Amino acid sequence: MQGPTLTGEVAQAKLVLYGQLTNAKEQANGDGTTELIVETVIKNELAGKKDDPLRTNKTANGNVRLDRYLPPLAEGGKYRYLLYCDFFRGKIDPYRVVPVKNGDMAKYLLGALEHKDEPIGKRLRFFFDYLDNPDLEIANDAYKEFGNADYKDYKDMAKELPAERVAGWLKDEKTPAYRYGLYASMLGHCGKPEHADLLRKMLDDPAKRLGSGVDGMLAGYIMLKPKEGWAYTLDILKDAKKEFMLRYAALRAVRFLWDSRPDLISPKELKEGVAVLLDQSDIADLAIDDLRKRQCWDMTDRVLRLRKSKSYEIPIVRRAILRFALSCKDQNKAAAAYVEEQRKKDASMVADAEELLKLEQMTPTTPTPAK
Repeated sequence: MQGPTLTGEVAQAKLVLYGQLTNAKEQANGDGTTELIVETVIKNELAGKKDDPLRTNKTANGNVRLDRYLPPLAEGGKYRYLLYCDFFRGKIDPYRVVPVKNGDMAKYLLGALEHKDEPIGKRLRFFFDYLDNPDLEIANDAYKEFGNADYKDYKDMAKELPAERVAGWLKDEKTPAYRYGLYASMLGHCGKPEHADLLRKMLDDPAKRLGSGVDGMLAGYIMLKPKEGWAYTLDILKDAKKEFMLRYAALRAVRFLWDSRPDLISPKELKEGVAVLLDQSDIADLAIDDLRKRQCWDMTDRVLRLRKSKSYEIPIVRRAILRFALSCKDQNKAAAAYVEEQRKKDASMVADAEELLKLEQMTPTTPTPAK
């Protein structure tokens, strides 16, 4: 879950208010007016200035006048409203109005703004405390802050998190499946070896293995028990009968270990883990590309041997082999011979592959090379 966060939206607004809507009056042409009982001023760029809109638009009863008809929801007492506003000719122009349940929204936004200039690790520690907030809008926004962060931004902070609280979220049947990966990764940093049993139990549960966080659960398992966790991951990679998405999740876990945690499993073992996928036609192209991007040129013979396999009948696999050979032809005579052979058969296919590699080099993902 990524995208704009509430904090980001507040940063773009000139005026953000939190309170209750009242006295909404509709005019015949559809326009109208509404009053806002301001409970919290989240942001006001003109605070204290002569043209402060909260002063120039104040009604006799102390509310703020809005030149828009905004009828409150029927269950008015349960809701407050978050208004993102602009200024226009001295008037307040609310361009976004969000009904929120009466709770922690104002406290959350004020706290987020207070931490906005701190190191990202400290900011994420603030958002951690709101991941299980009863207000789904707040909880999802806090999760989104983690979704927008890189692993390096939170790995050190994660070591100090309360492990039992994170484990409790993973045990809770109400926790959305898409959060398993993040929480499992957190537990991998702050947990104890015995917490690996929880992750193993989740991985063995077919229902919980269907979510998008399996790679995070595998990574967390390996962090807590590297030998056992890697053996479990390798068993998934080797078993062509397992569903594609499970093997792909294991491949993503390998990528994470290779790029971010080479201290856990040696690059040689990770390389061999990827290589077992070469014999699985439905995922061989991804394995070839991973080996190419990490410059595993000692795997060239194994990649080229795929010409004699059934996988070679699949166009996407053939193209992956060609890209691999093009990338290492200067280091390997067999690869160079293969490229020339393909150039004679289909020069345009080779030219397309060369162009794709050039584009890839312009936007590199900088994976960790093999050692």
